[in-house]
Amino acid sequence: MPTRPPLRIAIDSGGTFTDCIWVEDSHLRILKVFSTPADPAQAIAEAVRKIAGASREIVVLHGTTVGTNTLLQRKGARVAFVTTQGFEDSIEIGRQQRPKLYDFFFEREPALAPAELRFGVNERTSSYGEVLRAPATEALAELAKRVATQRPQAIALSLLFSFANPANEKAVAEALARLNLPLSVSHQILPEFREYERASTVLVNAYLQPIMQSYLKNLQERTGNRESKAARIFVMQSSGGITALSTAAEQPVRTVLSGPAGGIVGAAAVAGRSGFDRIITFDMGGTSTDVALVDGHPSTTNEADVAGLPVRVPVLDIHTVGAGGGSLARFDAGGALRVGPESAGADPGPICYGKGERPTVTDANLLLGRLPADQFLGGDFQLDLSRTQKLVARWLKEQGSNLALEEFAAGVVRVVNANMEKAMRVVSIERGYDPRQFSLVAFGGAGAMHACELAQALRIPRVMVPAYPGALSALGILISDVVKDHSRTVLLRVPPSTKAAAKSEQALPAKKLETIFAELQRAISTELKKEQWQGRAVYEPSCDLRYRGQGYELNLPYDLDLLRRFHAEHKRRYGYSSPEREVEIVTLRMRGRVASPERLSRLKIHAEEGRLQPAVASVYFGGRRHKARILPRNLIRAGQSYRGPAIITEYSATTVVPPGFKFMADKADSLLVEVD
Repeated sequence: MPTRPPLRIAIDSGGTFTDCIWVEDSHLRILKVFSTPADPAQAIAEAVRKIAGASREIVVLHGTTVGTNTLLQRKGARVAFVTTQGFEDSIEIGRQQRPKLYDFFFEREPALAPAELRFGVNERTSSYGEVLRAPATEALAELAKRVATQRPQAIALSLLFSFANPANEKAVAEALARLNLPLSVSHQILPEFREYERASTVLVNAYLQPIMQSYLKNLQERTGNRESKAARIFVMQSSGGITALSTAAEQPVRTVLSGPAGGIVGAAAVAGRSGFDRIITFDMGGTSTDVALVDGHPSTTNEADVAGLPVRVPVLDIHTVGAGGGSLARFDAGGALRVGPESAGADPGPICYGKGERPTVTDANLLLGRLPADQFLGGDFQLDLSRTQKLVARWLKEQGSNLALEEFAAGVVRVVNANMEKAMRVVSIERGYDPRQFSLVAFGGAGAMHACELAQALRIPRVMVPAYPGALSALGILISDVVKDHSRTVLLRVPPSTKAAAKSEQALPAKKLETIFAELQRAISTELKKEQWQGRAVYEPSCDLRYRGQGYELNLPYDLDLLRRFHAEHKRRYGYSSPEREVEIVTLRMRGRVASPERLSRLKIHAEEGRLQPAVASVYFGGRRHKARILPRNLIRAGQSYRGPAIITEYSATTVVPPGFKFMADKADSLLVEVD
């Protein structure tokens, strides 16, 4: 009897739900379970047992929030920070920027490494890579003893200008390696300039390393089968690609936006299948909302801040706000209604789930009739409407508010929509894009409930709700390629174009650039072979460029037309270009990509079947009640036009179509909603 192939399960562990997607007979299957925030591995292990039983071999592709939550809650490891003597306090001084300029009482979060855990090394490397002072052997032995006496759980090492020449850093790393502690070294993790940001990134990595290593080991053991075969686990990176468990454990800083990255990959893929390549993604979950703009393909950035800490590894360009289905409503000191960022999460959850006692966005949608109580999770979970009405009324009375339930619920929806609209403006209008030229792809458990009103506010012409909207992040993880990113700061100056050298390719130091790109490509190729990935790797070189004197760069794919495209992109982004100015090529980047065995084009995607039945409900829109149809999504015929108001139900999400909108299903089984 032939051996069954391993079952590949993509799992996105969120704050409220843990979403799972897998393939059986070329058909996608989906499962949502409540998350267990105190022990995320528990919900995952239970889901895997439900899906695969006790004997089948498992491959888990995992998008995790463990790194993000560890940073937000400041519950990471006790970390020693080792740097060049005189720069020990650089991680606390930072850029001396005030996050709140006029708040005289603002207090910054303390650095991840306290003063007693910061150590200086008497060494120096110049900005050109010349070793001016090598560390003495005796001093390194003494350093190791001093570090050991403080009993750290991990060490972060970041020496001045080690990206230009790592010789001194290698010597210090060799001395500290004898302590047998997790060691994060800057020239391995981020060989780039900007000392504070590089040190912060390496420190975040060390801070997360013991936590992530313990979590991934525990997860691997708990997802094994009865023959004691541990599951093979791969982890989603913030850059939108899969990596091996060993790499994720060594460099957890690359996973801090793991789950949201899967959503961007999934949204771009399903939108492309429906013929749209210019989209704004809108992922509204239980705890937060993630938005991104995709103009042809998902873009990455190296300027992310997570929990107030610079993280300079490649991440998909995502903007996050604390607005989700579980976001709590409250009145501030002036009596104004506020929503979020505090969330009820999975425990206790919204009032209608049966445990919570404070009103949330989900409760507001239930009170407005936009969330049918008997059709949540495909009818598997009954929402408690009477409990919600009773507790919200009592809470309003305690707050001294005389608002009616419907007025309050409508206010909650308006406030949370305003928060999310602001986030969409950040990724579109504030970056020079016109949202009227894009489609809004709504997903996450709550995204399709708010998408039409947001599209109307921003004049986005079309809302697209893909199949499996509540688990699209997991689908993105399932189809994500294996990705490796390497970089190196070079700081090469290119003189302005002249009449004698009008063509930009004549000005580029092409030979030098291509030599460095070849070195980066060889390093990625070695890593891919070490991790035994199958398939042909595709390499994507790019450059960070700026005009001399500027402090920030633009990243563009590398080719001989690089300079002309830089001037054009600078003009599009900032409104001007200066071809007569000297250009600096600051950092070279190389991405290696191996295609996923699961291609979206090969999968059969269809609306989820279920026991949901059509009905009619009274739903609150625009200050009054409307009679709206409740339609199970699998009953919507492709190509046939329908009119709102309507509530479209399915297992993983609910779609709200207000009056004045029309909708239809396309051939790719995505739901398209437009103004009627």
